[in-house]
Amino acid sequence: MSSTLKDKLLRKESGILTYGMTPPKSSHPPEKIREIADKQIERLRGAGIDGLVLYDVQDEAERTDENRPFPFLKALDPTEYYEQYLKQELGVPAIIYHCVACEGPDKLASWILRGRDEQRYSVFVGASSSRQQVQIRLPEAYRMSGILNERLLPGGVVIPERHRSKGDEHERARAKQEAGCGFFVSQATFDVEASKSFLSDYYYSSRESGAEMAPILFNLAPCGSAKTLEFMKWLGISIPKWLENELIHSVDILDKSVQLSRQVFRELYRFGLEKGIPIGCSVESVSTRKVEIEASIQLLRDIREDMSRIGAELAPSIPSHN
Repeated sequence: MSSTLKDKLLRKESGILTYGMTPPKSSHPPEKIREIADKQIERLRGAGIDGLVLYDVQDEAERTDENRPFPFLKALDPTEYYEQYLKQELGVPAIIYHCVACEGPDKLASWILRGRDEQRYSVFVGASSSRQQVQIRLPEAYRMSGILNERLLPGGVVIPERHRSKGDEHERARAKQEAGCGFFVSQATFDVEASKSFLSDYYYSSRESGAEMAPILFNLAPCGSAKTLEFMKWLGISIPKWLENELIHSVDILDKSVQLSRQVFRELYRFGLEKGIPIGCSVESVSTRKVEIEASIQLLRDIREDMSRIGAELAPSIPSHN
């Protein structure tokens, strides 16, 4: 019997693979939403993923003074999109992003209690900036989840690039774990050095304290155009200057971004396996262009092969991470 996403997360396994997507715009008529969902299901059948990641899209206008490259359009609620359009047809669980910062206790409690008869997964997201008014902070959200619904496994966001400037991302991750966070999904990853520095500090601080390390899914997102690159930077994704130059000056920016993303993850996955850090991967497309979406699906399949190959290669020397 194959392991479920729950099994892999609770056993803190390496090699978890997910695919992330943003729900369709809420302004679409039902038949258009069904058409979009069917295309997503067709692309992902047989991809060997452990689950989906569905984003709770916010405007984030308060996060930056820069103009948004693409207009913000309200999307469907990710929980409803999954349950009504994807769950039965695709047959894999979903990790639902949920912004807790702007909700009051009653509203968050209602969401946590939703579907108590089923295993659920969520990534709790806090304020997008210090300027945003916050009603509930992440530690309180994790505490509420643990009290109200033991079948909801909450996760959190890590931003390895933030470690370069502040040096405390591993401490943030540990604090979230202590509050009840069971796994992490990173922001889109392009900076391998910043990510390895975060992992190294996380590993040694965990070893020193005797604490277990939670699974960390590194997010990969192909970039198929200068416009997509601009949008990624607006989102706050850190892209090293050398890598940006390679993309901008490449003959095929999409192919180059896939190559570089794959290269980044191979290095991180090998680094994690050698130290017993449970690392996985989540692939997405931040663009709605068909060519970029299809490139993300191919990257997903490539990453699955890479994890299998590297795992087999390092199997004799992989230490226990428990």
